[in-house]
Amino acid sequence: MTLLRQMRAEMPRPDRGRLVTGRERLLTAIGQEAAGHRAPSIRQPSKRNDMTFNKERDADASPLTEDAHLRSRTRRRPVLRMALAAAAAVAVAATGVSVLDDSAPGTVASPAVDSPRMQPVNAATVLNAAAVREREHEKTVAPRGDQFIYTKETVKETERKSGTTKSYVDENWKSVNGSQRSWVMELGKGWWSPPTKRHERVWPPADWGSLTKLPTDPEKLILAVRTPDGPPKTQPKSVAEIKKEEWPAIHFALAGLLYRTPVMPEGLRPAAFEALAKIPGITATPGVKDAKGRAGIAVSYKDDSQEWTWGTVFIFAKDTHEFLGFKSTRTSDSGGGKTYDQLSSLDSYAVVDKVKQRP
Repeated sequence: MTLLRQMRAEMPRPDRGRLVTGRERLLTAIGQEAAGHRAPSIRQPSKRNDMTFNKERDADASPLTEDAHLRSRTRRRPVLRMALAAAAAVAVAATGVSVLDDSAPGTVASPAVDSPRMQPVNAATVLNAAAVREREHEKTVAPRGDQFIYTKETVKETERKSGTTKSYVDENWKSVNGSQRSWVMELGKGWWSPPTKRHERVWPPADWGSLTKLPTDPEKLILAVRTPDGPPKTQPKSVAEIKKEEWPAIHFALAGLLYRTPVMPEGLRPAAFEALAKIPGITATPGVKDAKGRAGIAVSYKDDSQEWTWGTVFIFAKDTHEFLGFKSTRTSDSGGGKTYDQLSSLDSYAVVDKVKQRP
């Protein structure tokens, strides 16, 4: 570094035109190299309880209503920076370089700490691979209406300012048909959730029967979760006809389905992954870890037109693309408004006959 400073002191600063040209040549060369290593696109052939949709409230606060859960939105803006090994070559110009590979939608370059080369990760590729794996490993569940779906979840929460980390184990018992009260836990605290009222419409569906009626074809699922905005004859007949401004609400519905329904009918979860892969604004970021410290890839969403982001991120295994869990943020309403980063993962699930009965 001393030698570089001496060289900088002795050499005149190049004019702006030369700097821009050199930077463009560098980025072009990097883009060409990265293109040769991009993960191939995967083409598709043709297990979770009523966990809280909003992970951002204080652990001591009273449970939120369904409407309040669905209204809650967290603004997150993921940032990816990459330090180039070739930085020394442009140190004379005192220029920092960040690279974002935007040659394919939803693609970013992985941090240099993972590899000396950039490793582009495409969100659609990750989600479609996750769907393939889910179909290969999913277990068929056919609960009776009078039974309960039991789930056990690990939540790891870190307070940003102090770095203090706490872990919780949440166990939930959800009524299969919604006719009985359920036991719900969040951050180690539990409460009784009342039965679903007759003709009450909630999203995602609270009863198993309604879940089984959702399409397991990704495009049909997108159209099914879309909110109609006019007479039936004006509704889109295909995904290609969906308006740009409708995608945020569609993503919100699909993400809520995956987040709040840990156990699904056969074929629904992989279809939801594939449906997410079709949404504009989905991006993937490598180099993250889940609640158990496993290496993963984060898949998140941002709507550029409305500057709105879904605060909960999906985490998939780096190599197998197994779905590992979620990453989210909550801000406490008490104690000075502390901000917490949360990681959650599903440990186990089962169908049982009674509330508080463990498999």
